[in-house]
Parts: sequence; structure tokens; C-alpha cells
Amino acid sequence: MAEKDRPGCCNPVKKPGPVSMDHVLAALRESKEERDTRIRSLFNFFDSANVGYLDYAQIEKGLSALQIPAEYKYAKELLWVCDKNRDGRVDYQEFRKYMDDKELELYRIFQAIDVEHNGCILPEELWDALVRAGIEMDDDELARFVEHVDKDNNGIITFEEWRDFLLLYPHEATIENIYHYWERVCLVDIGEHAVIPQGISKHVSATKYLIAGGVAGAASRTATAPLDRLKVKLQVQTARASILPAVKDIWKEGRFLGFFRGNGINIVKVAPESAVKFYTYELLKNFIGDSKGQNQADIGASGRLVAGGLAGAVAQTAIYPMDLVKTRLQTCVSDCGKAPNLGKLSKEIWVQEGPRAFYRGLVPSLLGIIPYAGIDLAAYETLKDMSKTHVLHDTEPGPLVQLGCGTISGALGATCVYPLQVIRTRMQASSAYSGMSDVIWKTIQHEGFIGFYKGLFPNLLKVVPAASITYVVYETMKKSLNLD
Repeated sequence: MAEKDRPGCCNPVKKPGPVSMDHVLAALRESKEERDTRIRSLFNFFDSANVGYLDYAQIEKGLSALQIPAEYKYAKELLWVCDKNRDGRVDYQEFRKYMDDKELELYRIFQAIDVEHNGCILPEELWDALVRAGIEMDDDELARFVEHVDKDNNGIITFEEWRDFLLLYPHEATIENIYHYWERVCLVDIGEHAVIPQGISKHVSATKYLIAGGVAGAASRTATAPLDRLKVKLQVQTARASILPAVKDIWKEGRFLGFFRGNGINIVKVAPESAVKFYTYELLKNFIGDSKGQNQADIGASGRLVAGGLAGAVAQTAIYPMDLVKTRLQTCVSDCGKAPNLGKLSKEIWVQEGPRAFYRGLVPSLLGIIPYAGIDLAAYETLKDMSKTHVLHDTEPGPLVQLGCGTISGALGATCVYPLQVIRTRMQASSAYSGMSDVIWKTIQHEGFIGFYKGLFPNLLKVVPAASITYVVYETMKKSLNLD
């Protein structure tokens, strides 16, 4: 049978270009009156109480009646997209406007996938579209995808089947989002257990999250390198430490470039560190959300704290030897303003102190990074959600709001764990301490508790813009890479 003769195939658009509601009607083989009746019937289905509008409870009940899994109903998002006047209710005109816009959107992407323009999506066309979007899948996954959408089981996807599958999905209909939606709602039955097939999270998001996190971390550390050098300088001084003399010492050692000593290795280490942290955080949010039967956006502050803390610990452990070398590089006394050779310095640590020396201070580092990352990331997302709900009235926060959220969360996290940072830095910089308890005792004995807060002021000056730049760049990269 020729493709153009396949039952159910109808293609009013012969080539890519603008589409209209007339094209949609032709693809569905509906008259305008029949479409009006269909949309009114769907509205009445949700409005089971016959009150003339839809609220969150009615939408949630209607989606449940359609047997959409409870954790993936998108009831809040559907209400938000439909409710244009923000009164918490969706009248018929708002519902009709959503249906018009959604069917046009779905037809546009249907046309983009249907490259042969025969009015239906063939499995190979769907596979090509997924590959172009960077999603790899095997034949079994593709067959399950087609089978889930292809209600009459004839091996092709008509526009009507495509529309029915995605009509109540409130997010933008990109091929990545569509696959992600299928990935979440299509639970594959394998006997007593059900598993979510691996797809976008395995093949697409990993690389994109790594890029977003790496770029964000590198940008923020470069911008704040002078403050980082000053902070480390103050942290390792056991005598009375003041900011101005420390600044003069740094200038004397290397002039302007002295403030950027160690920035090269800082960038090398912070790119993978930030990338691993953010990507692990996103994975853990998904895992926690799935285990609780919730969307990852609804895991709450405690879930964010656990995910952020563990993600920070994984990232810090992975790059710790580079962090120790960076600290030694920043605290070594230079000859005639010349920075020590990085390779030579690393070799000396290995030969004179042994390989375990590269992990000196790891314990206080982990004790600090877990609450820091947890407080930092949890506070940031909580503040962002609060601003979205109470200040911006459910619109997405812009860069300025993200900047403010990042500033507060970064300062809060850094202040809470600063004494552990001092202990870690002193252990990294010198082999004179036998362990963490030795640093604590000697610091209290010779400097008092104030010794644990040396360099706090430049650290706060550093962490505020660092956190802000990191999060703004990260959010921007996520949007540009279609991760939101």
C-alpha cells in the first residue's frame, strides 16, 4: 500500500510553512462545528459539577479520570497556562483559547516530524526527529513509543492520535519535552515491577547539564579570583591578620597578576566540580521526586537539602586533589614575584608527603560542603519559588530576581560553614598539623574562636557575586540548552 493511501493519513500542507486552524481541521477531518462540539464536551467533562468554570480540584479530578498517573498530571501547570486572568479559575473562553493554541502548536511539530508530508508520522520519521534532537533510543523503546501513541495499532501515528496524546500537556511541545513526557507517563510493565525507560535523562540532559554547570562555575570563579586569593591568604595566617596588609603582600608578590594566582587551576577544577554538582543535583531531585511519587519541582526544602548536600559531596571529592594544589599555589612564598611551577609543586607534594597528602583536609571539607551545598541550593530554589508565587504571581523569575536569590543563598551557606573552611585550608596549606582536631586545638589555643573567622569578610564579598553569577549563568544556559 502506498504511504499516501494509508488509512487515517491526511495532509493538507504539502511543504513546511505557516499553518492555520483550517489545516488542523483538515488534518482531523472535522468541521468547525464538530470541533466546537468536541471542545465543549471536553470542558463539560472537566466541569462535572456544572459550575461553568474549572479550578485546580476539577482539573486534577478530570486528569485522574483520564487515567493519567497521579504524579505526572501537570494539573497546576495546566491551570496556570489556561488561566490568563489569574483568578484561579478557567472559564470556557480561556479553555477554548488554550485548545486553539495547543492544537496549532502540535500540528506544527507534527508537520516538522512528517518529513514525507503524507499526513502521518512513520516510526522511522519519529526516530530521525529524536536523533536530530540528540536522543538515542533502541528499537524496543521506539516501538513502545509508537505503540503508546498509536491507538489503532496500525503502525503509524495520525495527527488525531498525536493530538490526543499531547493535548493536555501544558508545556512547550518540543521533541525533547514530548519524549520526556512519554518517558514519565509510559511505565513499562515487566511483571511485578514497573520501570521508567531511560531516554532523555541518559542521552541528552547529561551533557547539557555538564555544560551549563561548567560554564557557570568557571565564569563566577574568574570574576572573583582576587577575593579568593585574599581570603586564603588571611585564613592561613596564625598571627594577627588584617585585610590591608594582606592586600599589600599580594601586590608585592606579583602586582596585579598576583591576585589571580591559582585562577588557572581554579577554572580547571571548578568547571568539572560545578558540572558534577549541578548534574548530580538534578539526578537526585528526579530520584527523590520519583521515590515520593512527586514531580521533581515539588520535592520540598528537605528534599532539596538532601540532594544539594550529596551533590556537593560527590563533586568536592572528585576534584579535591586539584583544590589542595590550588591552595598550596596561593599560599607558597614566591621568588621575585614569580608563581611556583604547578608541575613541580605537585611532584614535591607527591614525593615529600605521599599521595595521601592530596586529600589532607577532605573530612572538614566534606563536613562543610554537605551543609553548604544543601543550604545554598535549597535556599536558592526555595527563594525562587517564593518569589514566583508571592512576588511575581507565577511568572518566571528574571535575571535580577535570580541574582538576589543567589546572593542570599550563597551568603547564608558560606557563613554557616566558614569555620570548617578555615580548618580545611590550614590542613591543605601545611603539613604541620596532624589532623583536624590538631587544627581546632591550636587555633583555639593561640587565636581563640575568632581565628575560625579569619577572612570571613572577603569571603562574603567573594561568595555573593560568585553565587549570583553562577546561578544566573546556569539558569541562562539551561534555557538556551532547552533544559527547562
